[in-house]
Amino acid sequence: MKDYLISTFIDDELGIDEKTEFVKTVHLNADFKDETLALIEQEKLLRTDTVNFVPPVVFSGKKSRFRILSLASGAVAALIVLGIFFLNPLSETQAGLVPYRFVIFQPRAATAQITGTFTQWRPVDLSPAGEHGYWEIVLDLPAGEHRYSYILNGHLQMVDPTITSRETDDFGGENTVLEVRR
Repeated sequence: MKDYLISTFIDDELGIDEKTEFVKTVHLNADFKDETLALIEQEKLLRTDTVNFVPPVVFSGKKSRFRILSLASGAVAALIVLGIFFLNPLSETQAGLVPYRFVIFQPRAATAQITGTFTQWRPVDLSPAGEHGYWEIVLDLPAGEHRYSYILNGHLQMVDPTITSRETDDFGGENTVLEVRR
């Protein structure tokens, strides 16, 4: 619940009662306050041009073989923390599926979708989260390794900027690699 509350605070999705609860929790719990401030700093990194610039690739819609691409830098390492935070399971369903919240910040996008192994590479619409350029969806995923990309405005493929594990496809594009654990 704590991670979800921080996430919705950062995304400006809290109602007035939730904001009251959030402020009380931050005031009474120093660890919660420190975690919130650290994640807000990561959010600043996500909003910089450096992170927002991911060269778009025309989405082919075809499944292909992948090769692992390794990225390492101080800024990317910081984004891993945010990626773990946003993709942290909220709870586990009875069927063994884990709900994951996918969030992307793209204020200039008119539409946003996600496609991957868990959608059989069919695009699934994301919903606007608040009014500040965030798009989100919660999907129930089985444990294991999954590949996915975001599709912006119906044709531009984009990797998840909060996760550094990627693989290139045969068309010169990249997909994010996500490990889901129960």
